[in-house]
Order: sequence, then C-alpha cells, then structure tokens
Amino acid sequence: MTEEVLSFDTMEIMEMIPHRYPFLLVDRITECVPGKYAKGYKNMTMNEGFFQGHFPGNPIMPGVLQLEALAQCSAPILLKLPEFNGKLALYAGVENARFKNIVRPGDRFEMEIELLKIKGPVCKAHGIGKVDGKVAVEADMTFALK
Repeated sequence: MTEEVLSFDTMEIMEMIPHRYPFLLVDRITECVPGKYAKGYKNMTMNEGFFQGHFPGNPIMPGVLQLEALAQCSAPILLKLPEFNGKLALYAGVENARFKNIVRPGDRFEMEIELLKIKGPVCKAHGIGKVDGKVAVEADMTFALK
C-alpha cells in the first residue's frame, strides 16, 4: 500500500497553525506523510521585519527564527494524524542545535523534518534547514500537543 503524500499552501497552513504574518515562517509544505516526514520552504525577502534590525547593513535570519520555521514546517506531520487533529503543537525543547550557514534576503530556506518518536502527547523530530543545498541549521526538537 502506497502512502499518500500531502502538500499544503499558505492558506492551508494557516488553517493548521495559529501563526500569522509577521510570524508565519513557512510558505508551503511541498511533501508530507503524516506521522513520518515533511518538506517545505520559506522564501526570504528584504521585507521580512527581522531583517531590518538583524543586522542593519548585514541582514541575516536569526537562528531562533530558523528553529521556529522548522517547528512550523513540522506541524502537519503531527496535526494531520487523527489523534492530534485540532490540537496545538508547542515547542517543549530543542537539543543539538547547530547553525552552519547564514540565511539572507533572496534565499529559499528549504526545510526537511523527520518524525523520530511519538509517546502520548509528546513527539520528537529532527529538522534540517538548507539554502542552495547547504545546511544552515540542524536540530532535534521536542513538541507537546495540547
């Protein structure tokens, strides 16, 4: 039996998670198999508010927002499972975060998330964010579903 691979545009993502501009940090989920993995991206433009102050004359995406983008891209892996439909996924922890390259205006921040474990309402996932095929951030994330 073949698994159904889902995709979600911005409007569908906003139906799943409460984030809105300027804090919606994923533009599209290109692939998702609930309970397994998701892939998506955020197109970076100079219009992102965080680029104005981080840093003037040398705009880079803050690492903490890279982690938040990975979390938002993770949402459908969990929220499209029947037992978690309609729930809110909250960060419960981040481990082994590594920032390896800079994310700048004009970049396409591509994200890949793999679900590692589900135990009750707590889930662990591994996320990687890339620009032009080069890893920018990598982290193990824990989520609690409420």
